[in-house]
Amino acid sequence: MTNNVLSQSAYSAVINLPADKIDIAEWLFSLPSDEYKRCCPPDHIAAGATWTDDGRRMSINVEQIGKGLVIQQYIAEVAEPNHCKMVSLSDVFAPQGRSRVQVIWDLSVEPIDDKSCKYTNAVVSSAPEEYLAWLKEHGMTIEEAAAARQSASSDHNSRETPLFAASIERRARANGAK
Repeated sequence: MTNNVLSQSAYSAVINLPADKIDIAEWLFSLPSDEYKRCCPPDHIAAGATWTDDGRRMSINVEQIGKGLVIQQYIAEVAEPNHCKMVSLSDVFAPQGRSRVQVIWDLSVEPIDDKSCKYTNAVVSSAPEEYLAWLKEHGMTIEEAAAARQSASSDHNSRETPLFAASIERRARANGAK
């Protein structure tokens, strides 16, 4: 992987429960597809959870980001109650054709006080060599691709973050958190 960053954004929202009542990993790996769709309509299309062949947890998300249909196959590098770091070599179907980008999705909560916590949804996408070759083949520069991806990804993340926070809170309350 290269350090050719295409986009990066991080947004936060308040969850009205203490951080010790939140389990992001449990929420993420049991998230129903319809709930995922409610977390960023109309961009979110489907979600599911599975395992890699070597036993690592995986979250599969299908979403529209800008003009691209993105199929993310996130593998958990960290899957803890207050922090999940997910890494995907994501398939992107753009009007010009198909390629792949690397996406790191970092979900975390930190205490604000004894009644609330701050949820942060951070996303960084980068261009692997195959994406750089795809750009060249289609007469685009990485700067052009990065500008488009930054705008679309930041807009998407700003809309999904508060809805993810609300969903995480609902899940915690459904699991008995008060």
